[in-house]
Amino acid sequence: MRSFEVKHRTTVDDIRALRLITAIKTPYLPDGRFDLEAYDRLMHMQVAGGAEGVIVGGTTGEGHLMSWDEHIMLIGHTVNCFGSKIKVIGNTGSNSTGEAIHATEQGFAVGMHAALHINPYYGKTSIQGLIAHFDAVMSMGPTVVYNVPSRTGQDIPPPVINELSVNPNLAGVKECMGNERIKGYTDNGVVIWSGNDDECHDARWMYGATGVISVTSNLVPGLMHSLMFEGENAVLREKLMPLMKWLFAEPNPIGLNTALAQLGVIRPVFRLPYYPMPREKRVEFVRIVNELGREHFVGERDVQVLNDDDFIIVGRYR
Repeated sequence: MRSFEVKHRTTVDDIRALRLITAIKTPYLPDGRFDLEAYDRLMHMQVAGGAEGVIVGGTTGEGHLMSWDEHIMLIGHTVNCFGSKIKVIGNTGSNSTGEAIHATEQGFAVGMHAALHINPYYGKTSIQGLIAHFDAVMSMGPTVVYNVPSRTGQDIPPPVINELSVNPNLAGVKECMGNERIKGYTDNGVVIWSGNDDECHDARWMYGATGVISVTSNLVPGLMHSLMFEGENAVLREKLMPLMKWLFAEPNPIGLNTALAQLGVIRPVFRLPYYPMPREKRVEFVRIVNELGREHFVGERDVQVLNDDDFIIVGRYR
């Protein structure tokens, strides 16, 4: 390895220091392939807005709708184009340990700075199985463990995280089980990012979280940066709450996809099974943007209410 690469290699502590990480959206062309030009514009907006890291191919980025070739390509593309400006955390998790190991090897081979790993979903396992699964995938580099029982159907309980915390490659946990759970970890020195945008202000300033892995920052990165960097600000928290509640009125990333399309920064293309917000919610989004201020949102076009026939719904995309 060249000396430059050794000198500038990302460490676990580098990942632990990140406060605003955006779970970046993956935009599509009308035939369902990746729209890399739109993706690069989104990435530039994140860098300009103050995001310090991105999750590539996570739930928000619809990694579960990608082939692994697409997935690793997008991680590599992000590293090559933006890796000197922002930390790239690739979602290489799987409910198959062997698949997760292979994807993580590939992700680090193309230069990602850290891996995001979910616990095995659908085919759930035991407590010892959880620990063994994470130990198997953490050996390759800095790792963020992601706990979101509403999606996986299984909580990663504190005894598992406490045992994993002795692994030097554990950067921290994206935790969606609330701020009391977060405080229990941070009191013991475990780095935590809130996985709930509507709780992240309090998590950061009252419960010891390092920051947030955010969906909302796709839309208003500057405001989310302020929320994570500038101290307690209950006024800003409440100002953002209608947008956050709107975003999650349907399962993520339905709201985000609809919002970015109405802001004119991506094409209005959905890979099934995701489907646009209904018209009344699209109208509501325009009102929220105008109340919060269009200048705070990504993109430069006027926000608009899209009609049903403006959306392209793609079923076969690979």
